[in-house]
Amino acid sequence: MVAEQDKIREIAERVAGSLGLEVLEVELRGGGKARRLRIYIDRPEGVTLADCEAVSREAGTILDAEDAVPGGQYTLEVSSPGLDRKLLKPGDFQRFAGSMVKLQTREPVEGTRHIKGRLEGLQDGRIAVELEANRKAPVMRLEIELANVEKANLVPEF
Repeated sequence: MVAEQDKIREIAERVAGSLGLEVLEVELRGGGKARRLRIYIDRPEGVTLADCEAVSREAGTILDAEDAVPGGQYTLEVSSPGLDRKLLKPGDFQRFAGSMVKLQTREPVEGTRHIKGRLEGLQDGRIAVELEANRKAPVMRLEIELANVEKANLVPEF
């Protein structure tokens, strides 16, 4: 399965790169006729519906021609990462400094594995997050080892 995902990712990155886009994530889930291949694309100025359509059309053609998705039938979805995007790479923690984030850590930090606050950035392998003040505690700043972050997402602000 890993070799297939590597081949799928390589094709998706080749197509997206030719369109000035970046592949953030590739997911192949499900079985039988319910298999779903999701490709998340991005670029600094944002992703349009036309971008998603172009990647879907071109990548889908190549994936089928090269029989890169084993097992026959699947549904291909190409999407932007959304407002609650995952933060996957170290550069994401720099790019989205100043944004609200939700983190889940592998090991507890200050007694919790679930942290929500304003991302200050990444330096020397550590993420800095300013927690929101509440009645029990003033504003608090946490530094978390990047290696301790299990999951991180932006929190949409309106």
